Amino acid sequence: MEPILIVHGGAGDIIDSRIKGKFDGMKIAVRIGFQILKIEDDPLTAVERAVNVMENLAVFNAGYGSVLTETGEVEMDALIINGTDLSTGAVGAVRHIANPISLARLIMEKTSHVFLVGSSAETFAESQGITLIPTECLIPPKNTSTEPLRKYIKTTETYFDVGTVGAVAINSEGRIAAATSTG
Repeated sequence: MEPILIVHGGAGDIIDSRIKGKFDGMKIAVRIGFQILKIEDDPLTAVERAVNVMENLAVFNAGYGSVLTETGEVEMDALIINGTDLSTGAVGAVRHIANPISLARLIMEKTSHVFLVGSSAETFAESQGITLIPTECLIPPKNTSTEPLRKYIKTTETYFDVGTVGAVAINSEGRIAAATSTG
């Protein structure tokens, strides 16, 4: 069977100025994830790395480009699932993690838990060697001016191209994995 990788960069009405960035980012995510599928035949790593790409780009609502909360904070969630054995890992309400999907995978593989939230998830991240970063590092430059962050909160009235990012992969043996991340 030929491996398959599908990625999505969110839903909504994408404003014209962001279309190219989203398509370019998704192409990079597909290339990286598919290369992993072709070389390692590992759907879990393929979806994690594809989502990592999108978490690292400001055009997506995940990781670095997360939509700010009503109080002007970054708060992220992510989930990864291994379709072979249905093991799952998830994080919720993390504020200092560059790649929440990678932390979700560690929760799946290194704990008996499925879901860790907030400071508990971040404490676990530190125990696994993940460095917590200042929230400001997750807010793109256009949002770090001297004006209050609240001005930049994305809402359905002012920002329509939001949405969770994700990926699904099937390897050459039919094993499937899925991952999603949102800010």
